[in-house]
Amino acid sequence: MPSIYEKYHLKQVINTSGRMTALGVSTPRPEVVQAAMDGMNHYFEMKDLVNKTGEYIAKLLDVEGATVVSCASAGIAQSVAAVLVKDSDWLLENLHVTPIENNEIVLPKGHNVNFGAPVGTMVALGGGKLVEAGYANECSADQLAAAITPRTAAIMYIKSHHCVQKSMLSVEQAAVVARKHDLPLIVDAAAEEDLHAYYRSGADLVIYSGAKAIEGPTSGLVIGKTQYVEWVKRQTAGIGRAMKVGKEGILGLTCAIEHYLTATKESGAEMVAKMTPFIEALNTLNGVTARVVWDSAGRDIARTEIKFDEVTTGVGTGDLVAKLKQGEYAIYFRGYKANEGIIEADVRSVNADQLNIVYRRISEVLGQEKNA
Repeated sequence: MPSIYEKYHLKQVINTSGRMTALGVSTPRPEVVQAAMDGMNHYFEMKDLVNKTGEYIAKLLDVEGATVVSCASAGIAQSVAAVLVKDSDWLLENLHVTPIENNEIVLPKGHNVNFGAPVGTMVALGGGKLVEAGYANECSADQLAAAITPRTAAIMYIKSHHCVQKSMLSVEQAAVVARKHDLPLIVDAAAEEDLHAYYRSGADLVIYSGAKAIEGPTSGLVIGKTQYVEWVKRQTAGIGRAMKVGKEGILGLTCAIEHYLTATKESGAEMVAKMTPFIEALNTLNGVTARVVWDSAGRDIARTEIKFDEVTTGVGTGDLVAKLKQGEYAIYFRGYKANEGIIEADVRSVNADQLNIVYRRISEVLGQEKNA
């Protein structure tokens, strides 16, 4: 039997980029795969399945309500639609052809990012109009409040490494502003690991990716206050129809959450131990400096920062990143700072042998095989 790579002529990937959508995000544990298979092999009343698994997840997480959606981006769009449509049957079916005066969604300017698609696109899909508060490099509680008008429908907060981190108000501070102005707070925490913190901080809706930290199938999770979650669920008959989640995704994610809450997670210290030989090897290469760095959004994730002196190596960092995708293995890094001569390696999805392959490929591209 040919492998899946051989059958479809696919290139094998070494993923030092992290839990990224472009690479298939994560690899679920066998129990999750089995739960998804069980889901595919049975029939359900889908509304009943959505409601019962939602109740089960809500109890696991000690929250009022929960529902599984197709992905975190769908969670953003459906959450925005939920706070606009609410219980209106007319708006549910005519969201984008009916003028809505109170459709503004306020978020810090530094949170208006492209995570693979623009946040603004997801807001617009939900019928909302994005309003930026503060500046690209700062947003205080007062600046957030200053952007609120009678047309404001909700406040949104993006908790992500993609966002500006410095001089930004916290989720708790955003919740205080939301309560003061009697507005719902929507928190997108797609890649975050804590399934309790933002709800407990006062968010009305919190959105997670099911396939990132939770390591479930392609899916999303929306938790929050009962009324708001029910409004999200109503979108199944609205914009949510175009982004529906299947029975396998619902049952796979429910199983993944259950295991996620009890499983021992790889700690940052363990990541450092795994990457230390890799860092030591990289530091033997001319013009290369490697060190441990920690996740900019505050998660317990350690990564290898690799800095290239392009004058010494004679190879542009952007060119190096491109060439590393073209060998026997497509090697992917976190390249957000490649323009500064810096890339990062996330070691959560690789083993020691793969890290050694990565080191050898870097040395080959730099023409320093003698050091490999």
